[in-house]
Amino acid sequence: MASPPDTSKTTKLERYNSYLRRINTARLLTLSSQLLFRTTLLAALLLILLFTLHHPPLSSFSLSSSSSSSFPHSHRSLLSSSSSSLSSPSFQRQVLHSATPRNPSGLSVLVTGAAGFVGSHCSLALKKRGDGVLGLDNFNSYYDPSLKRSRQSLLSKHSIFIVDGDINDSSLLKTLFDLTPFTHILHLAAQAGVRYAMRNPQSYISSNIAGFVSLLEVAAKSADPQPSIVWASSSSVYGLNDENPFSELHRTDRPASLYAATKKAGEEIAHTYNHIYGLSITGLRFFTVYGPWGRPDMAYFFFTKSILSGKPITVFKTQDGAGEVARDFTYIDDVVKGCLGALDTAEKSTGSGGKKKGPAQLRIYNLGNTSPVPVGKLVGILEGLLGVKAKKNVVKMPSNGDVPYTHANVSLAEHDFGYRPTTDLAAGLRKFVKWYVQYYGIKNKVQGGVGGGKDVSEVASV
Repeated sequence: MASPPDTSKTTKLERYNSYLRRINTARLLTLSSQLLFRTTLLAALLLILLFTLHHPPLSSFSLSSSSSSSFPHSHRSLLSSSSSSLSSPSFQRQVLHSATPRNPSGLSVLVTGAAGFVGSHCSLALKKRGDGVLGLDNFNSYYDPSLKRSRQSLLSKHSIFIVDGDINDSSLLKTLFDLTPFTHILHLAAQAGVRYAMRNPQSYISSNIAGFVSLLEVAAKSADPQPSIVWASSSSVYGLNDENPFSELHRTDRPASLYAATKKAGEEIAHTYNHIYGLSITGLRFFTVYGPWGRPDMAYFFFTKSILSGKPITVFKTQDGAGEVARDFTYIDDVVKGCLGALDTAEKSTGSGGKKKGPAQLRIYNLGNTSPVPVGKLVGILEGLLGVKAKKNVVKMPSNGDVPYTHANVSLAEHDFGYRPTTDLAAGLRKFVKWYVQYYGIKNKVQGGVGGGKDVSEVASV
């Protein structure tokens, strides 16, 4: 009888072949994964390279900005300042026509944030007296961009051209300085607002710090001649200071908000560029600026909107509940005079090609009204002008960066360039309400004589 076949060798061979197949499969999977990873990495690098070649740096949030919601507006501004448009003859003609002063002795001023509240008013004032003005703005959506476009349209009627671009775009800035030897920069582009910093802190770093450095770098190293610079700091730098009225000599090392901290950082950065590169730099600490064409995120503006629509408003009292929050409300025309006074008295920068040749002027000033007014009184004035009683919700001020009181000492600005505020809050709000009801087409009878008995939609104010 035949012996049964020996299957041990066959079984071992099959197991060995199965092991080899598993090894080969694992190696194949590993090689495939590595190849896929390298291909994906190469594709990503190529995309980044293509994006870098075709687009300037992402825009900061000048004049105020928002995060993801503002990106489409920032992206459009990047496209508008592409290399092809910058080199076009029509673009260059617009820049030169706008920036060239009518008066031989006039200034040529680059105004950043020109479509903003203070920027648009200063641009008009400079142009009307014969100076050359070129605007720069990224039209982001921190607040309604259509209001900025309306300001742009107004400036255009006065032959002021606004370049749709960003202060973080150094190649754009260099092109503008190559086209025009600006004598001055009025730097008003910034991310504004105290409470918004808790939601979008990065926008403040991008605009108020990185954007400022970008501008100073080009002014110090590329501009020939170096321009004199006047820029907007803020009364917020006084932070937790409890000395009144606020003086430029008071301490500013205790900011109460990220916004304040970025503005204080700007003052230190200005000192550095003045010291190293000989830039003449003047900082202006604005105190709660208000008026026609103002910012919708400011209390007087959204109070007006809410009162007219019958919605409640929130009025803050101090944390201890013992007093009202008060602000040194400063009318826009007074601030414009201060800005022009600072420009007119700014000395020339002393550097060239990134090298300092001598000491340069470095100044800081308060621009306020010197008369703090409780927010409750502001509401009362608006009620009288609008003829509507506000629905008030009075609560304690939250710990979100706001301070209970501001009061400007402006004696230094008065001494150096004759700054004297002349508009009280009642008169300034009357002018604001005239503009507001005309701009938004509100048709109701004005109380308190704002429109002289006319339908307020007929009352025009610029």
